[in-house]
Amino acid sequence: MSETAQTLLGHLLELRTRLVRTAIVFVAGFLLCFYFSKELYTQLALPLTEALNGQKLITTGIASPFMLQVKIAALVALVLTLPHTLYQIWAFVAPGLYRHEQKLVLPLIVSSTLLFLAGMAFVYFFVFGVVFHFIASVVPDSMQWLPDSGEYLDFVLGMFLAFGVTFQVPVAVVVLTHVGVVTVAQLREARPYVIVGAFVVAAVVTPPDVVSQCLLAIPLWLLFEAGLIVAAWWKPARATPDTPPPLN
Repeated sequence: MSETAQTLLGHLLELRTRLVRTAIVFVAGFLLCFYFSKELYTQLALPLTEALNGQKLITTGIASPFMLQVKIAALVALVLTLPHTLYQIWAFVAPGLYRHEQKLVLPLIVSSTLLFLAGMAFVYFFVFGVVFHFIASVVPDSMQWLPDSGEYLDFVLGMFLAFGVTFQVPVAVVVLTHVGVVTVAQLREARPYVIVGAFVVAAVVTPPDVVSQCLLAIPLWLLFEAGLIVAAWWKPARATPDTPPPLN
């Protein structure tokens, strides 16, 4: 077998090992979360039930209670095992990177993860309460508001994803300036367009009410400003003539 084939086989075996470890940890986390799935559902539905003054959510499907708990357990297990998953990804790709690339990628992975979790926490602890109380306040007296639990979970997942992704703006700004696509000065000049774009994005990914849109657009703009500050402080490092470690 040639050296190239041996190297490729070694990479494939390493990838398989990393994937298996990631899957085992996720399955273990899923089983643990499913055991507490009823408590997790209660906690996840808390922002809405508080707006409903303790009223329970409804479900109409025969298997909905079970499938709902499966989805919640998978979501929480994914978040809990995310650090291990990212470590496995890093351990696989790090040997093939230059030293200056490793110094850039690792902080970006850590900061991106923390920002995604911060976006989820922001929407759960702040946005949900404001939005649900606002919706409950505009329900007519002749209408009974009975939110469906499955629809609520889809709404929650969508909002988690929307805020988690949009909270990556500082990382995107730093990467774009670091690789030389744009400069900090150019981004500052484009600030008015960014602000308008933030409200356009918020109008697309949030429910059709002004409160939800503002609660996403304003943090999005502030995160852009934070990215400018970090990008101005973190100057692009000059590439050094180092070579990546040999791949076994």
